[in-house]
Amino acid sequence: MSGHYTDENLPEYPTLIKGFVDKAYSLLGKNYYSDEFVFAECATDNGVATSSTQVMRKFANGSLSPSEDPFAVFWSRDYDGIYYVNQFLKDDFGLNTQYRLDPEADQLLRESYQGDAFALRAWFQYDLLSKFGGRDQDGNLLGYPFVEVDFNPPTAQASDFRRAGFDDCVGRILSDCDAALKWLPYANRDALSENATVQGSIRWQRFDQVSILALKALTYLLWASDAFNPSGDKTRWEKAAEYAWQAIDFKLKVDATMGFSPTAGFQWTDPNSPEIYWASLYTAANSTMETAQYPYGFRGACKYAPTQELVDAFPMANGYPIQDPRSHYDPSNPYNGRDPRFYSTIFYHGAAVRRNGTGEVMYTFDTSSQGADRNGLMDNGLTNYYLKKYVYLGWNGNDRVIQELPRCIFFLRWADLCLVYAEAANRAWGPDDAHLGLSAKDVLAFLRRRATSDGVAGIGAEGDPYLDECALSQEQFEALVRNERRIETCFEGKRLLDLIRWNIPLSERNRDVHRAEITALSDGTFSFGESVADGRKFSSQWIPLPYGEIIKMPQVHQNEGWETWQNKQ
Repeated sequence: MSGHYTDENLPEYPTLIKGFVDKAYSLLGKNYYSDEFVFAECATDNGVATSSTQVMRKFANGSLSPSEDPFAVFWSRDYDGIYYVNQFLKDDFGLNTQYRLDPEADQLLRESYQGDAFALRAWFQYDLLSKFGGRDQDGNLLGYPFVEVDFNPPTAQASDFRRAGFDDCVGRILSDCDAALKWLPYANRDALSENATVQGSIRWQRFDQVSILALKALTYLLWASDAFNPSGDKTRWEKAAEYAWQAIDFKLKVDATMGFSPTAGFQWTDPNSPEIYWASLYTAANSTMETAQYPYGFRGACKYAPTQELVDAFPMANGYPIQDPRSHYDPSNPYNGRDPRFYSTIFYHGAAVRRNGTGEVMYTFDTSSQGADRNGLMDNGLTNYYLKKYVYLGWNGNDRVIQELPRCIFFLRWADLCLVYAEAANRAWGPDDAHLGLSAKDVLAFLRRRATSDGVAGIGAEGDPYLDECALSQEQFEALVRNERRIETCFEGKRLLDLIRWNIPLSERNRDVHRAEITALSDGTFSFGESVADGRKFSSQWIPLPYGEIIKMPQVHQNEGWETWQNKQ
């Protein structure tokens, strides 16, 4: 061989053929520090980006231009991924290629890669639909343009592309999920594998059948949601709940024998946590999240920060919202007695950074009017809160040898499926119906009750009267689920898409977000107030399709509310 491949001799290079699938996997994010995850929260009421020029902040305040569009890269990424797996799937090219000399291992590897390809195509299409699905100016509910095997937009026959209907896009995703289920191993666990050389934990960062069931649950949840279900089709909620239950049941019955417990806390720094269904590839050990979330005083340069609105969403330790008098919330002492998840998620005035393992206090936050961590100082956040989620508490920028950890993204985890099930089962059958095995209330209780990442027991160890009260009403329970989803998934990039699918009106989304104002008094105490940290000025409920794609594909209609982009450069 000459060492060079062409379309004709490509079958002689099996590594390159399965490389189409490997390349598609490599396109997925590996760190939460991106516009797709932490910065996306800064286009919601959960967060504020520090820089006034950060693109998600400009998206939120209505000053984004087409050339700055932060979503265009995800459109291109998803279509690139679809292109690569299409090359693998074309005429069963990848399935009919030999990769191993051992016949058994080779057959299992072929099947796994075939399943990977269908699964990845489903995932990339789900991502396109969840981000770019919406209504055009004529009120049509649309998804994304379909791309056949030989086409790779934006170059091929662009003038012929049109957005498919939303329902048709869902059909394609579910079809690919079903194809993936035919080929993938049941679960990427050594104890369940037929041949550990090609199955089991060696595939930990790849799809399996259980994670595809989770993806089907997400797809049905999106399709069932108010923005995309104008007829109120209840069967979509039922299907979302049924597939979510299958994934939950696997954890409770199978993974429970291998270390999973629904009461155990989840560690964001553990890429092998038994809570995970599917995670990304790892990055090398780094300090990205620590430096992006800590203030200047602790060797950081804060890039984004939680809002007062997010802080107020955390209930008290007895489970009641702070607005309920039964919560015993004290505005003059606002950080006492809160839901234990608050302390594992947010750094607030007076909070200590304790080194894991020893409990050594490495830093104490002072966000008061005279404090080193207050807003307005260089490399500090704008809200007088800092995000604790994601940081490795063994990291200290002042150490002689700084400890770092590798990073990855947990695309599908236990909490995600519990939240899908709680929302969907409530809509389908109500909070207390347990005909699948557990009720929506039962599953939501798992999240409220379980230990935090700090190892502190959660809400409800001795009863959860507020959860009991909410379960008396389908509407009140849904409000609770939405709030639980907000605090459980904050800064994971999910809230923006949730606000869209829930059909939250712009009148609610276009509200100022706030910072804490903490004034040091002469007697050594503090007074607590708030002030505006940032504004919100969305012109559309939807995310825009990339301007460049609209220009190249004139039959692809833009989402409603982005007509003004037609006159911008």
